[in-house]
Amino acid sequence: MATRAFSGLSDRARARAFRVAGIAIILLSVGAALLPAGKTISSDMIGGLLIAGGLIEAVAGSLRRSVRPFAMAAGGVTALAGLLFIINPETHFFPMVTPIIAWLLVRSVILAVASRESTGSVRMWTGLSAGMDFLLGVLLIAGLSISTLVVSIFGPTPELVASFAWVLAASFVVNGMLLLEVASCMEPER
Repeated sequence: MATRAFSGLSDRARARAFRVAGIAIILLSVGAALLPAGKTISSDMIGGLLIAGGLIEAVAGSLRRSVRPFAMAAGGVTALAGLLFIINPETHFFPMVTPIIAWLLVRSVILAVASRESTGSVRMWTGLSAGMDFLLGVLLIAGLSISTLVVSIFGPTPELVASFAWVLAASFVVNGMLLLEVASCMEPER
């Protein structure tokens, strides 16, 4: 239904929508990066960020002419991960962070396939987004801690919360940059 509503938009309007979506996701990344500054972080906050980012990405994906199903699926997987954080307390910062790793790896596969279907600089940015999510998932699997940097900036915070907040922020930044690149490719020459 959303696809029909957006199908009549001009390239300029689509580019504007992608730009707004990209900036919104980058702003969400700032929120995620600052989560460790608070001494208590509700998993509902992280879930909310994931849901918001996923919904923004899914709506932006519905505007894509090519790779629409992949772009929407990547947003859907992100929103689903956020929903898990909110409704399933057993997954909240579970020591093995299985839901987080699964989200990153599934999303990276979806984006990798989408990059093969894309062209030009959008292909590169889609590949970078897939690579970032894959790398972040592997880092979490390997047990490497991003929280060392976070603790040095914000002081002691629960290590896993700090790590995931920055993983989320990194993923959102690259995804926001991807959407901004899609917008710049759609903008007609002036």
